[in-house]
Amino acid sequence: MTVKVLATDLDGTLIPLDESPQNRSDLAAVQSLLKEHGIPLVFVTGRHAESVLQAIQDFSLPQPDAIICDVGTTILTADDGGKLVVQPEYERHLSQLVDKWPADAIRAAVSWIAEIKLQEKEKQGLFKVSFYTAAADVERRSGEVRTALAELSAPWSLISSVDPFNGDGLIDLLPNGVSKSYAIDWFAKSHQWDQAQILFTGDSGNDLAALTAGFRAAVVANAADEVKTAAREAHAAAGWNDRLLECQHPATSGVLEALRHFLATT
Repeated sequence: MTVKVLATDLDGTLIPLDESPQNRSDLAAVQSLLKEHGIPLVFVTGRHAESVLQAIQDFSLPQPDAIICDVGTTILTADDGGKLVVQPEYERHLSQLVDKWPADAIRAAVSWIAEIKLQEKEKQGLFKVSFYTAAADVERRSGEVRTALAELSAPWSLISSVDPFNGDGLIDLLPNGVSKSYAIDWFAKSHQWDQAQILFTGDSGNDLAALTAGFRAAVVANAADEVKTAAREAHAAAGWNDRLLECQHPATSGVLEALRHFLATT
């Protein structure tokens, strides 16, 4: 089945690495290939919307057809004038999921846990509560937060990761089941795209749900070994023999490699 959509993480994936002139050159090749094949581009990132728009300018990224940001809790699509606007239907959907536990209530309920610190205001969202912790403590603090959520019977879950650039431990609380993968799937269904028509590229722990959801998937070479292993094992367990590429090239160059690979094999 032909790849019809590229959904990609930004930091460590589509955005060129500072030390790689080849990445910067390959970014133009990615844009050319998307245009040649008429493939829509969707950014899928943990960044908040303003940060994504700034990144488009800072790194001369291609203009996306949609942005899935805040780790899957916000979707923006281009209106008739090309302006990216929030999808209200998705907001209403998430509101139904959290019911009587809005973000403010969750933030107050778990902020007492030691050694976690709320991230900046702009990194919070209507359906995302984010904390920093020490990278070495991510698993322990995540366990404490999960226990608190379970005791409250709150319909929220947790995704943790370590920022590959500054080493911060990151803990994101999202409505139950919501992730980058969940948002891609919701968006795909609204466009009647089959999972196998979507190529997702990523590099970090918060990409893992999307890398193992059933989409065509590519892990760029600079991803952590544990992400590569987890993706490989999940695909093997599901019996998918042709949906995962472990790229030989890092970041942007890996995205280009993945596009070429899956366009040639579909």
